[in-house]
Amino acid sequence: MVQQIIILVLFLTAVGFMGWRVWKAFDKRNGGGCAKGCGCAADKAMTAKHS
Repeated sequence: MVQQIIILVLFLTAVGFMGWRVWKAFDKRNGGGCAKGCGCAADKAMTAKHS
């Protein structure tokens, strides 16, 4: 019984992590100029310097 709970927790953690990665890939609010999806766009830095 304990083993099944541990497996279930690990499975749900993996599903949550994959869901978060998919969400970040399609999230347009933090869209960056690079393909990593980290929001480290060079165009954001340029607009901040010109403001």
